Amino acid sequence: MDATGRKRIVIVGSGVAGSILAYGLRDLGNVEVICLERATTEDHAEAGTGLNVGPNAIKALRLYQPALAALLEAESLPWLSWRISLTGGRELMNLPLSEVADNPGIRIRWSQLYALLRRPVQQQVRFGTEVAAMRYARAGEAGPMVVETLGEDGSTEIIDGIDLLVAGDGRYSKVRETFLGRPQPKFLGVCIFRLLLEDARPDLVDDYEQWFNGPNRLLAFRIPGNATYISGSFPILPEEDVPAEAKRPDVLRALYTPADGPPSAQCAFMIDAICSHVADIHWARLQEAPAEFCDSNRRILLLGDAAHPMVPTLGQGATQAIEDACVAAAELRAAFADAADGSIAGALERIEQRRRARVEFVVDFSRQATDTMLAGADPVSGSLAKTGPDFRARLMKLYRDVSAA
Repeated sequence: MDATGRKRIVIVGSGVAGSILAYGLRDLGNVEVICLERATTEDHAEAGTGLNVGPNAIKALRLYQPALAALLEAESLPWLSWRISLTGGRELMNLPLSEVADNPGIRIRWSQLYALLRRPVQQQVRFGTEVAAMRYARAGEAGPMVVETLGEDGSTEIIDGIDLLVAGDGRYSKVRETFLGRPQPKFLGVCIFRLLLEDARPDLVDDYEQWFNGPNRLLAFRIPGNATYISGSFPILPEEDVPAEAKRPDVLRALYTPADGPPSAQCAFMIDAICSHVADIHWARLQEAPAEFCDSNRRILLLGDAAHPMVPTLGQGATQAIEDACVAAAELRAAFADAADGSIAGALERIEQRRRARVEFVVDFSRQATDTMLAGADPVSGSLAKTGPDFRARLMKLYRDVSAA
């Protein structure tokens, strides 16, 4: 609590979840919100990549934060369909999202998404600020929570009297590691890489599409700013890092070139782009970890990737962070209408109750949808199965059941 008697919330990280939560609480007179962001105002993390945000996130924003939804939709391209083909050109699935969702998703740059979400809450964000230490208050310190920060100029500060500490600091969350321990990741045995190509070919690649050559997958779509986002994946041993030789242009070309003929014009464009821009590629391994939302004292709240790292197969990482933040802001707003000391703990319990089953469904569904990307997978039968009623029913649940979030 600050000197004026307002509840004090410190959010570590002004990424997707952190910025939306700060936005949702910004106008409460009895709450002080401080957001700590290590990036500067001009440095937006993952600026070199793009992403698709699912229809369910846009639905959640329309319900909870309609002004933000309108802002994002105006500054992005709509995600309207999902098409799957082989790299030789044979189409396996072509699904209009209108058949399984109530509204489109969006396609956008990560850097643009961060900039748009941070703009309305700039006064609450301390940019260029690293969290050096965090703890429950010691004797003589104003509690319940204390954070020590380090500025980019080397200055230090102690922020005390924190009633709620929120982890919005991503998959490798320092907040989660400090208070709940480092989560044990589970690797699925798939390498994934990302490339943002500043040279769109909308005649070849526009809306969201995937292409398979065996279990080796390409994914691409156009984003604002005349750019094409390209992602590729291929199986590796679950326990190994990405092999250095797999990053060579000749190896990458072979992964996506069909053995029985030339690649389609779309895939030829992407393969050439990948091989010409190997130095610009971001590499990672598909992984997930158990979901956690708060500590036993109900003073730590985890959101987004800090709470539930998941595989990106269905594009639900940022999407679920948006759902998290919408629900968290709604529950905390309701709690702060009650001056009782236990209101924060009760809000965190309700957030977890509303989010856990939903998140576990999304994590499991994302993992199951990775079946065509695993070693030995048959992308033809696997993709054709995604046209069936069972998969479509789960997509409907994913994209439409936001009210249950």
